[in-house]
Amino acid sequence: MMKYYHGNETAQTIGELPWPYYWWHAGAMWGSMMDYWYYTGDTTYNNVTTEAMLFQAGDDDDYMPLNQTKSEGNDDQAFWGMAAMSAAEVNFPNPPAKKPQWLALAQAVFNTQALRWDTKSCGGGLRWQIFTFNNGYNYKNSVSNGGFFNLGARLAKYTGNTTYSDWASKTWDWMEESGLMTEDYYVYDGSDTTKNCSSVDKIQWTYNAGIFLLGAATMWNITGEQVWEDRTRGLWNATHVFFTDEKIMYEVACEPSGNCNVDQHL
Repeated sequence: MMKYYHGNETAQTIGELPWPYYWWHAGAMWGSMMDYWYYTGDTTYNNVTTEAMLFQAGDDDDYMPLNQTKSEGNDDQAFWGMAAMSAAEVNFPNPPAKKPQWLALAQAVFNTQALRWDTKSCGGGLRWQIFTFNNGYNYKNSVSNGGFFNLGARLAKYTGNTTYSDWASKTWDWMEESGLMTEDYYVYDGSDTTKNCSSVDKIQWTYNAGIFLLGAATMWNITGEQVWEDRTRGLWNATHVFFTDEKIMYEVACEPSGNCNVDQHL
């Protein structure tokens, strides 16, 4: 995976992947590198991972760097926040003392997103895009709300602060009320705010199911409540849609027709 990374070379941008890969891909990659260290003990990539995570944190240490203003969405920011959360959870070596620490970075992402909770349309939820001038601002999608839910659940477990789990529960409720989460735990893609989310795009993607599955399992772990066990098992069972008869996982929305783009086949 690291063979794709050239951000630490001359005239490149630290932390970013080259075209055609997007900023969120890089955030997901660095989260994977933390898992790699945790499961293997191999420290080869630790320094470059820390360098990337800190460089892209931005002036306010919330993964809102100026170089991403043109296109950053809530989902993009969430992937970097989830990577920082993973670093805290697995005790990835801490940044230098005068730099922001992993937990603080994850909390900063969550806090900025909580302020964007939008009740002016669809009864709540996060929009896909952060900035009004970006295409997709009028779309509330599952991955943006899923990232917020995921971070809330994990921060609640890590810190013991129920404010985070309250937000996670609120986000789950909104997903159900908006129709993006079905009674059978299928997670649909999103809905149009200009129509007050009256109709839903029923495309299903693996990362939507995965983000909610980890968050729900964490909520079950925290609370021990039957409702979260049911939700966790329901989400797990609903992933059958992503498996062929031969038990091979695939993107059901694009792989059968062979038209997956770079975002969709990663």
